[in-house]
Amino acid sequence: MIIFTATLIIILAYFLGSISGSILICKTLHFKDPRQHGSKNPGTTNILRIINYKIAIFVLLFDSLKGAVPIWLGTYFHIDPIYLYIIAISACIGHIYPIYFQFYGGKGVATAFGALTAISINFFIIIIITWILTVYLFRYASLGSIVTFIVITFYVWYIQYHHFEYIILLSLIILSQHKNNIKRLWNHQEKHIWNR
Repeated sequence: MIIFTATLIIILAYFLGSISGSILICKTLHFKDPRQHGSKNPGTTNILRIINYKIAIFVLLFDSLKGAVPIWLGTYFHIDPIYLYIIAISACIGHIYPIYFQFYGGKGVATAFGALTAISINFFIIIIITWILTVYLFRYASLGSIVTFIVITFYVWYIQYHHFEYIILLSLIILSQHKNNIKRLWNHQEKHIWNR
């Protein structure tokens, strides 16, 4: 029964993750389509650049909740913690490859942050401190995300170790979505977080 429930939540997480906060919010409020402006990525940073920080905050919360809600649901049904990480991965895959938007989505950062925060308060603390500190020092949102997932991976490996393989997989998925950002960072071509 637990496996059946976990499977349903994993599937639900994908479909929930496929709902694009930026596209829906922009369409509802009659803002420009993020897929056609700026970096053409339907994520928080692009919304910050092409619209404003208020809408970006709404998108961040929306996309974070997509990851958190199915985790909370899994916790409510007392499913094994191993499934919580699979649920997190499923929600992120939904965000990156959304079935409702021709499988073209964002990079999964906010959704992963939301899911990990719902799994453990320790992840929340690491995410907040690492991302804010990195962005404050270097002013690159992408670098903040990259460094945060590297730190989370090392934290789980060194301190916690439980379910390390799933954290590795989640981090690799997120980092693979930043390959172009990594190239631009290396070539000093990446835009700072506030640059349009």
